[in-house]
Amino acid sequence: MAKTGMYVGLDIGTTSVKVIVAEYVDSQMNIIGVGNAKSEGINRGIVVDIDKTVQAIQRAVGQAEEKAGIKIRQVSVGVPANLLEVEDCQGMIAVSGESKEISNEDVRNVASAALVRSVPPERQIISIQPQEFTVDGFEGIKDPRGMIGVRLEMFGHVFTGPKTIIHNIRKCVEKAGLVVAEMVIAPLALTETILSDGEKDFGTIVIDVGGGQTTTAVMHDKQLKFTHVNQEGGEFVTKDISTVLNTSFNNAEALKINYGDAYPARTSASEEFPVDVIGKSEPVKIDERYLSEIIEARMEQIFNKSKEVLEEIDALELPGGVVLTGGAASIPGIVDLAQEIFGVTVKLYVPNHMGLRNPVFTNVISIVDYSANLNEVYQLAKGAVTGEVMPTEQSVVYQQETNYETTYDGPQESPLAQDEETSDEGFVNKVKGFFSNIFE
Repeated sequence: MAKTGMYVGLDIGTTSVKVIVAEYVDSQMNIIGVGNAKSEGINRGIVVDIDKTVQAIQRAVGQAEEKAGIKIRQVSVGVPANLLEVEDCQGMIAVSGESKEISNEDVRNVASAALVRSVPPERQIISIQPQEFTVDGFEGIKDPRGMIGVRLEMFGHVFTGPKTIIHNIRKCVEKAGLVVAEMVIAPLALTETILSDGEKDFGTIVIDVGGGQTTTAVMHDKQLKFTHVNQEGGEFVTKDISTVLNTSFNNAEALKINYGDAYPARTSASEEFPVDVIGKSEPVKIDERYLSEIIEARMEQIFNKSKEVLEEIDALELPGGVVLTGGAASIPGIVDLAQEIFGVTVKLYVPNHMGLRNPVFTNVISIVDYSANLNEVYQLAKGAVTGEVMPTEQSVVYQQETNYETTYDGPQESPLAQDEETSDEGFVNKVKGFFSNIFE
């Protein structure tokens, strides 16, 4: 259950950078600020120009600050699933202290023991997710603190990613004048947030069709079992329209939004619209069916690549079917096309927050919601990776600003140092869900 407080999510996408400010009151999310700026410096979900990416982040953050009336200091930022690896981990320690009562420090130490492993120099640990604890042989314990024991064991999963990707994301956020409160692996947050308990348990496929890439994730037994990234997305549909119709990229994007449909059977060959063609003095008439066939060709290729990897692991046999989301998933007819290709039930997930009822905002909303529900045990385990320590007292995270009503330094009860004078401030987040990357 999310605690009361304010959280900020940042999604650095290929086509746009999105920021939302969400206030939680009695676990109810209320979005009070939104920023959405055109991406520059991002290619296929990866930072390729730090300075341009920083400028895009600053524009999006500025919009969110203006609407929310706060100054944002720290954010939870999404990390793409590119080359993501998840491994099982296990640690065991002797409980310290004369009373043998398991403390915060014991949980942190057993997480550190679980991280004793060889990590290739090009990879970096993103986070560790405790799955369960064992105290003196008694298994299935979710939070061992306060229990009496001699031997404490932890079983969980450790997530690693390419050091370049992680470093560049963090560098961009910090150069934009912000502090990273949480590095959230996007497909983990997405599957945890948008699926129902039954869909997580029995098994469901989530396909996030973004601007620069398409991420396929499989959730089963309430764990993320599989992820796959295809370096094609909605931007490639726009490029196809631009190339085939010999029109500018901006015109192609407008055509996709205003007239596009991914399922030609739903369109008419007699309905025509004008297209500004390069080299022509007058607009050229193009019919609706022809445009739809261009869109269908690329989307069919994207879905077939996902289908190939899903068939290898028999994921299409899962009863939950496919859930589509992401900016390109808003193209009309895409559900019909996906259902025809995958041969299973397909539905479109659209956020229900007022003003954000578009799949393009699904990722950033899931980043915020996931961060808000991280628990104290996760925070302790995270400290084994980052070196952060649980706070002993609740910190004040708001202060008056000249041009803003309040300052957002992070979620309440948070362990994030802002500067030398406030280095004892921090947070405790809530976690839910424990993950694996091997689909069984």
